[in-house]
Amino acid sequence: MNAPTPGHRTTRDFQRSDAAHHIHAFVDQKALNAEGPRVMVRGEGSYLWDSDGNRYIDGMSGLWCTNVGYGRPELVEAASRQMKELSYYNMFFHTTHPSVIELSERLFGLLGEPFSHVVYTNSGSESNEVLIRTVRRFWDIMGKPTKKVLIGRVNGYHGSTVGSASLGGMSFMHEMGDLPIPNITHVDEPYWFANGGDLTPEEFGLKAARSLERKILELGAENVGAFVAEPFQGAGGMIFPPPGYWQEIERICRQYDVLLCADEVIGGFGRTGEWFAHRYFGFTPDLVCVAKGLTSGYVPMGGLIMNRRIGETLVEKGGVFAHGLTYSGHPVAAAVALANLDVLQGEQLVERTKADTGPYLQKLLREAFADHPLIGEIQGAGAVAAIQFARNKTTRERYENEADLTWHSRSVAFDAGAIVRSTNGRLIVAPPLVMTHGQIDELVDKMRKAVDATAAMIAQNN
Repeated sequence: MNAPTPGHRTTRDFQRSDAAHHIHAFVDQKALNAEGPRVMVRGEGSYLWDSDGNRYIDGMSGLWCTNVGYGRPELVEAASRQMKELSYYNMFFHTTHPSVIELSERLFGLLGEPFSHVVYTNSGSESNEVLIRTVRRFWDIMGKPTKKVLIGRVNGYHGSTVGSASLGGMSFMHEMGDLPIPNITHVDEPYWFANGGDLTPEEFGLKAARSLERKILELGAENVGAFVAEPFQGAGGMIFPPPGYWQEIERICRQYDVLLCADEVIGGFGRTGEWFAHRYFGFTPDLVCVAKGLTSGYVPMGGLIMNRRIGETLVEKGGVFAHGLTYSGHPVAAAVALANLDVLQGEQLVERTKADTGPYLQKLLREAFADHPLIGEIQGAGAVAAIQFARNKTTRERYENEADLTWHSRSVAFDAGAIVRSTNGRLIVAPPLVMTHGQIDELVDKMRKAVDATAAMIAQNN
């Protein structure tokens, strides 16, 4: 079906105005202005429509966030009701409100022990900014003020603000802003396909984990406050660490009294088939960053979740925590998050992702690409997966221009009506948890055709 163009404006008219006023994220703006962005005007379930009436199956859940799909009336109605009752109030001035209290009750019911306290934010970037201050404030209260250093991972992603981009380990982001800020450093990423050499995945996982121990010993445990990482790397290529990696990381953090922090902005709220990705990998963090799937992207909301040790220390011994956000715990965002949790729980979408649609997606991807000449590895669980491009699967030799090749596949898929993402040498999918078997068939089929088109282009150029 064709989507209506708002106000009957042409696509080109929208594109001209967009070019005149916007700087888009992670793009060469001059090149985008020449090309013209797609103008998305409507979403329903797992599909989007642009201003020219083209339909796309959304294999990326917007930006890893629309877990319950587009156009859910329950979330729209929750926002409307809350706007009529209390459109806004803050959590300053010794005040609170029912929707944020009820959200926290639900959230900690899902998380269980040892988690107890939360600071709400508007995004994952903000959640990680709050994390930096919280870690340092906690150690100050504990009488260990030298524990200022936070350790992230090479190629990790935690946002694009000054602090969160510093926590992330992407060099091209650091180069644009004189980053990282002081007292943030990085250790090896658990990317076996690229860096494993002759080691088995399990051997390499232990080696990668122990780079954290080496760094702690180099800096001195008395100076290290926290290790911060995504349970699986999202924007860095949807890299799943080998078995045993997280257990070794947890051992190291406990041995040296370093806080273990999980960035669950992408992994939270059912993505892996568990409510939180740290459960999938079998470790217990001290701090958890959330956003995206908390509201399925319908309104901005995130949070920094603390375990009881940290939360109660801040409350009982910390006095005033000189931190606050105008929209922290926004009543409309909290109401939408509650409605989102109602859908996730009422329709058992997390359980369905674990037992049905997730395994189906993983099976189809492996059937489609296990023997493909361009693909060296398939990783994933639940409703998230990546296929790794390789020149030689056996030796794990990668293409020098792998980013160009995956971008080509991504672009062909987009033109064919399937939204996927490319990052370096990996093509990534993270579809809504509501996606059906038939829609998964459509998504994987279009991915296969896109990768075949890239293989044909390579053959033609050789």
